[in-house]
Order: sequence, then structure tokens, then C-alpha cells
Amino acid sequence: MAINVNTVYTTVLTILNKEQRGYLTPYEFNNVANQVQLEVFEKFFEDYNQYIRMPKTNVEFASRMDHIREEFQVFEKTDNASNDPAATTNVYDQPADLHRFGSASWNKGTNSPPIEIVSNRDYNQLKLSPLTQPTNNFPVAKYQQDKLTVFPSPSTFANTDVTFNYIRKPDLVRWGYYAGNLGQFIYDPTVFAANSLNNGGSLLSSISPNLDNTAPTLSLAEYDGSSAGVTINSPGGGTGLKIKMEITFGSGIVNIFVSDPGTGYSIGDTITFASATFGGAIDAVCTLAAGNFNGGSTYGSTNFEISDSMQTEVILEILKYSGVIIRDPQIVQAASQELAQEEVNSKR
Repeated sequence: MAINVNTVYTTVLTILNKEQRGYLTPYEFNNVANQVQLEVFEKFFEDYNQYIRMPKTNVEFASRMDHIREEFQVFEKTDNASNDPAATTNVYDQPADLHRFGSASWNKGTNSPPIEIVSNRDYNQLKLSPLTQPTNNFPVAKYQQDKLTVFPSPSTFANTDVTFNYIRKPDLVRWGYYAGNLGQFIYDPTVFAANSLNNGGSLLSSISPNLDNTAPTLSLAEYDGSSAGVTINSPGGGTGLKIKMEITFGSGIVNIFVSDPGTGYSIGDTITFASATFGGAIDAVCTLAAGNFNGGSTYGSTNFEISDSMQTEVILEILKYSGVIIRDPQIVQAASQELAQEEVNSKR
């Protein structure tokens, strides 16, 4: 199970505030959290390499090597080459999210044999003998500049010719929030998606005009694309959006916010409210802007992808960096000592 980003942030703030050491803003926390997650992630591979060379145990739940393998299997992927090569090339681009190359297979051979990665010198030597020249069942490739040049060169090319097995990077951590009535940061647990509308976000600044002085007082009313007098224009095929509107006598529309973000909406989509909907003289049009979406705001959160067994280490690492940010060497020293002791205990 992944580590909940809100649990980590609130724990870090609790420790800092208890010791009256200072405060870590969401922006600072997100930057530090991503650095820490990447450090812990990269350390998996160093530990895995070390444990492979250590005495092993087959006792259930006690194998260190199996435990580390479980930690990074979440990031293991299998995908085809990211490009369709031109008809005159045998060069295949690796997947865009590849971080650590594992292996590749050649799907033009029988049972998709593995591709042997060789240097340019080794390939030139292989060509010298008819017995060692590459074939579809014994393919080789040169791996340079994030590309595989595969031999033998086929007569037709497609990105499905090569399948990569690799490790991707963790997704960026994000503690999403919105501002409360007192300016406080309120956690938004909605899963972050750059093109998703802010769940609960206000659309008031995107509506024009709001010039009615005769609207009756109404309670909150919820509307969607099927509501009378409401037209949602989404060329990209957005569906499921629901909004709530608050109307006050003498002020017109005083609040409008997303109650269900739906999916598939884009910047520039419009929501038109017929004047009769709110008792006005003219229609009101809401045009979705970048700030109404997660990618252009602080809404939406992304948890740590590393497992919750690493939560203690993550919190200590963030506290260490927090000491640097708020310029308190005692925090850095205390967190570093705890981390060092934890490292020693884990490898005894």
C-alpha cells in the first residue's frame, strides 16, 4: 500500500510545531517530498545489489532480497517501443517513461526471443562469421542514446517489433489544497489529474456577465448538462459535470462551484445559463480557464508510490530537509542520526 501524502505532511508539521521549529509550506513540502521519494527509490537498487551478495534465507517474510524486490516491482513495466520507425530504419526508441532498462525482446522471432545488447565492436565481430551473425531467433542490438538498433534489420517496421521490460520513475508527490475562509490550507484528497476540473473549485471568476440586480433569493441549486436552461458546450466530449449555483436577491450569482468534475473537459469549454435560470435579464456564460483545472491550480493530490513500510524513513528524510529549509541544524542532525541508526538496524 502506498504512503498517504496527507499522513506524512501532517506528521511532519506536528513534529515541527511541537518542537516550535517552524513551518513547512505545501510548496516546500511537495518539492522536498519528491526529492525524498526519489532518493528512497534509487536506494532500493543499491540495497538489492547488496542483498544478492549476502547469505539468503527462505523463511517467509524474512528474506531481505524478496522484500526489496517487492518494493520496486510496483514500478516495473512492459511496453513497446515509443516510435514507429521509418521504412528504412531498424532503430527503436525506448518508452518515454523508461528509467532503468531491464531487457528487450524481439517479437519477429519465434516466441519473442530476448535481444542481446552488444557494443559496436562486438557487433562488428559477430558479422565476421556466418555462424555468429544475428537472426530473428538470435537478435542483437546496440543500445545508444535511448534507442535500440536491432539486427537483423527487418523488411517492415513497427513499434510492436520490440518489447521493453523496464523500471519507471515514481509519479510526482503532490499535497493538493485549496484556501479556506480564513486563508488556511485545506487538504484536497481528490486524485490529481492535470486535465481534471477542480472538485469543489469555484467558477465564479470565469462567469460573465453577472450584472443582475433583480434575481430572487434561492437556495443552492445543482445543475448538469440535462438541466433546463443550462447548456454545456464541450467539443472534446466532456461528460458528467455537475455544478451548484447560489443566487441572492440584489446580487445575482454570488457563488458557483463544481460538485462533480466529470471527465473530458478542456480549457475554453462553456457553460451557458439561460437568464430565466437565475432571474436575470441576459444569459450568463462560464468559460473554463486553466485555473479551473488541477494542472493550473493547487487542487488534487498524489500519494507517495513507495510502500507504507518506508513511511518512517520518508518522514525522517523530510524532517532532515526541513531543518535545511528553516535553517535549524539541530533538526538536520537529529533526523540524520535516526536515519543512520535505522540503516544499521536494517542491515544487521
